[in-house]
Amino acid sequence: MAMSATLNKIKPYLAMLSLQFGYAGMYIITLISFKRGFSHWIFVVYRHAFATLLFAPFAYFLEKKVRPKMTKSIFFKIAVLAFLEPVLDQNLYGVGIQYTSATFAAASVNILPAITFIMAVICRMEKVNLKKIPSLAKVIGTLITVTGAMLMTLYKGPVLGIFPGGANHAAAASTADQHWVSGTIMMLSCIVGWAAFFILQNKTLNEYPAPLSLTSLICVMGTFEGGVVAVIMERRKSAWIIGFDSRLLACVYSGIVCSGIAYYLQSIVNKIKGPVFVTAFSPLSMIITAILGALILDEQIHLGSLIGAAIIVFGLYSVVWGKSKENKENKAHNLGKAQELPVVDSDIIQTDESPITHDRKAQQAVP
Repeated sequence: MAMSATLNKIKPYLAMLSLQFGYAGMYIITLISFKRGFSHWIFVVYRHAFATLLFAPFAYFLEKKVRPKMTKSIFFKIAVLAFLEPVLDQNLYGVGIQYTSATFAAASVNILPAITFIMAVICRMEKVNLKKIPSLAKVIGTLITVTGAMLMTLYKGPVLGIFPGGANHAAAASTADQHWVSGTIMMLSCIVGWAAFFILQNKTLNEYPAPLSLTSLICVMGTFEGGVVAVIMERRKSAWIIGFDSRLLACVYSGIVCSGIAYYLQSIVNKIKGPVFVTAFSPLSMIITAILGALILDEQIHLGSLIGAAIIVFGLYSVVWGKSKENKENKAHNLGKAQELPVVDSDIIQTDESPITHDRKAQQAVP
């Protein structure tokens, strides 16, 4: 029993930690395919098409009894969710990662918890009381995280020779430098769209408590909406052709791991722990991607990115610490309320004695 209870407690942590390894692999694989000429507009369409083909049959059969009826409100929310993450977020990410690097793209995701926290406060999903230390830690941590992101944006700094290599890509790096600021803006805009996705996902699950079906519907709508955008933005017919190469690998891997599995696990954890918890594990993805990017892609790690990432991690875990302390206080407060005995006013106590019996006892008491 104790082992089962412990496993249930750590399941959300294990799910979010595992996803960071999945995202790190996606950063590397997609950047390789983009550098070989794959259009990110087309990538988004194929990615969610593969996810739909794999997860829709499971959603249809496994959630027949729990899936509620579709309403206009739910359909509208799913359409917005499909636009925020599959279309807006991923296309901005596709532009941003080509203008910066896979390491920078992973590092910029560290601002996601801060943006999500701000949106959660605005939507009254998170409470802030500056007189309490946990709330103060969340606010200060958010400000520190934003400061680190601004430092990464405005200061690049010298190249750090942490891993061997990097000299072979000097020409490519100088070209990317010209678009570093615009690429950074794209990445930060991508994070805002992603944070809004988690907030809306949490609210949608209250009306549509079928996470696997919600995942499949988001992928279906993402394929359709992304296809409309791709037809407008990508005029080359040859761009839609993929073979057994890095393009197919990027679509299948990202569709299965980072769309299907990620949306499903995030929806479950989001409903239990909230959107801020879901976004609290992104620094691990940055560390994994930085190592893989330097070893596989021969990417250069800059001082500004390293300092900014360190500041972001410090601010992030200040937010996580405040959140955990706040949850413990809320649990203790609710437990104390449950254990309190009801207070009964003595003036309203009623006896089972009738008025006649009461009068007889009074007469017997008189000498």
